Amino acid sequence: MKKVKYRHSTSRLLLLSVAFFISFSVLGIAQEEASQDATEEGQEQTDESSRESSEADAAASDLGDPANGKSLFNSLCAACHKPYSASIGPALHGVTEKREMDWLYRWIKNSQDLISSGDDQAVAIYEEYNQTAMPAFPQLSDADIDDILAYVEQPKPEPQTAQSGGESAGGDSSGGGVSVNVILAILLFVLVMLLAVLFLVNKTLRNFAQASGVVIPEKPKRKPIWKSFVENQFLVLVSAVFGLLVIGWFGYGFFMQVGVDQGYQPIQPIHYSHKIHAGDNQIDCKYCHSSARTSKQAGIPSLNVCMNCHKSISEVAPETATDEYSKEFYDGEIAKLYDAVGWSPAEQDYTGEEKPVKWVRIHNLPDFAYFNHSQHVSVAGVQCQKCHGPIEEMEVVYQDAPLTMGWCINCHRETKVRMEGNEYYEKIHEELSKKYGVEELTVAQMGGLECAKCHY
Repeated sequence: MKKVKYRHSTSRLLLLSVAFFISFSVLGIAQEEASQDATEEGQEQTDESSRESSEADAAASDLGDPANGKSLFNSLCAACHKPYSASIGPALHGVTEKREMDWLYRWIKNSQDLISSGDDQAVAIYEEYNQTAMPAFPQLSDADIDDILAYVEQPKPEPQTAQSGGESAGGDSSGGGVSVNVILAILLFVLVMLLAVLFLVNKTLRNFAQASGVVIPEKPKRKPIWKSFVENQFLVLVSAVFGLLVIGWFGYGFFMQVGVDQGYQPIQPIHYSHKIHAGDNQIDCKYCHSSARTSKQAGIPSLNVCMNCHKSISEVAPETATDEYSKEFYDGEIAKLYDAVGWSPAEQDYTGEEKPVKWVRIHNLPDFAYFNHSQHVSVAGVQCQKCHGPIEEMEVVYQDAPLTMGWCINCHRETKVRMEGNEYYEKIHEELSKKYGVEELTVAQMGGLECAKCHY
């Protein structure tokens, strides 16, 4: 019998494995040390910033109670002032360094009295802000004013960015001792080595069998499955019928979705969050879409409606930011609004340079279908969410309902006519109730399924 020799194959394989393992281990240790160094450096920076913040907080607390000051500021001052940026009035942060406390008490309690006395500083501020009179607050005590000043003199909070979340996630992964990437690389290396070993074992066994004179029988060739399928006429017939049914089913579903835009969610030129406005701030839908009460169309609000609030709101609160949308993102969208209407936050005035905003329409019924918003909103009392879905929860608006003919008809069949305070339908409701023998009528029973109601 002929002997087959494989010189150093096993030892070479083991040596190569050990070399790769040592390489990955060194990389893992180096990455762990680098991560620890970065963590220590970040901790030092955090300690330093927290130390500076605590010193500033201590200085502000000497003036008064910042928590009470925040409550007073939001109720009395926020309409015209911001702590860190100019609005209708100047930014208030640092005002205690520019003015004396006695002067601030007199100015806040009655600014007009101070201006009338001929005070140079008071007159200069009055002239600088276009002679806009500041309301008097005689009800505020010196302690209340101290609290407000303590609040506005607090250091500006650092914006929360997505990077901090990424760093904390990285820290958690490195806290275990080895990076996730290193572990995945080692597992991949082990898998490759197993495949290589299996290949070498198979090759070795074949060579050994060939050297020993062992004949490895070949598998008999079978008839291809497609030939067996073609020769069976019953299977061909059943498959053809099944294929036609599937094509018809999917074809019907496809053509029934033509013109149906449910789930359509376009990106608008200016990001407008209904979640913040209608949800968090609970602004009524009809404040912006006022024509929904009296018109067929709900209408697109003019940018002047936005500026009713955003003349004074040029940035969002830090807690408004989310993992997906940062404070800088929201502030940038407000800047887009200012650019479109030609508003200068620095000068608190319009520049006269306006740019059109090309909003993308989302809900769009066919021209042959008639729908009147005022009839549903004002007469029937239908809530906006009935057709538009949970609009107060949408960060980016999408079409919630299919708005198909069947969907509208089902709504008319199921919805009861609201009669409380609705004298318009009182007489006809009484007559139809006797006709159908019911106490409450649906929209369908009052003619809501007649073709001419929506198509004429």
